[in-house]
Amino acid sequence: MTGTRAYRIAYDGRPFHGFQRQPDVATVEGTLLDALRSLDVIESGKTPPGYAAAGRTDAGVSALAQTVGFEAPDWLTPGAFNSELPASIRVWASTDAPPEFHATHDPDEREYSYVLHAAGLDESRTRRALTALSGTQDFHNLTPDDTGTRRTLSTSLTVEAPFFILTLTAGGFARQLVRRIVSLVADVGAGRADFDRIERVLGEQPISGPDGVGPAAAYPLVLTDVVYPALSFQIDQDAATQARKLFDKQRVERTTTARVSRELVDGIEKRETQ
Repeated sequence: MTGTRAYRIAYDGRPFHGFQRQPDVATVEGTLLDALRSLDVIESGKTPPGYAAAGRTDAGVSALAQTVGFEAPDWLTPGAFNSELPASIRVWASTDAPPEFHATHDPDEREYSYVLHAAGLDESRTRRALTALSGTQDFHNLTPDDTGTRRTLSTSLTVEAPFFILTLTAGGFARQLVRRIVSLVADVGAGRADFDRIERVLGEQPISGPDGVGPAAAYPLVLTDVVYPALSFQIDQDAATQARKLFDKQRVERTTTARVSRELVDGIEKRETQ
């Protein structure tokens, strides 16, 4: 038996050239479809009926709650899906969905979080900058898109020293909008730009060239939630536990790498003062 099903997918975006499949490079979507071919769910060169994804994250961007939906066989549990996926991509929850479900068009909200190192940033200025960008605004100066630039944005800031976690929520996001907002907020938070910079960026006058706002780095960005009011996802406990262990292993490895870098920095500084 087959039926429409939605899957929650977490992934580390660093090994991939974004979500959307592309020829000759590794992408998250390409890897998911390769897994479905290996499992004989689809034939080579095809996608499952009704297939769609919640969003097309850029190269390097990670996800906790990327969502794909398609007609799937009953036996395709998160664990079965994971059996043909690399450790950097884990399916951890799923749910039955109505036949008309479309993962791209049906979300009420999408939420992104950006992990910003707080060195040099003033918390009060950063919060004020985020507040100034909240609400219904035309963000045409913060995206290369020509349409869909008017959005209603909610923002929050969580302090987890030595990081600021910037969380942005909207019904949808234009291309690079989150990363350009982060870049603008960081400039204001660090005092490299004043608050009137935000007013100019949100104004009607186009801003481009050296006066424009470029995107912040991709890797610290995570797609943390996609809200579908009509769906209730069931967590696959075995798959979720395995995913948590795999990503925690990566965390330990990268924490160790960061500590080695600190050893080098501290060592050079020590010798400079001798």
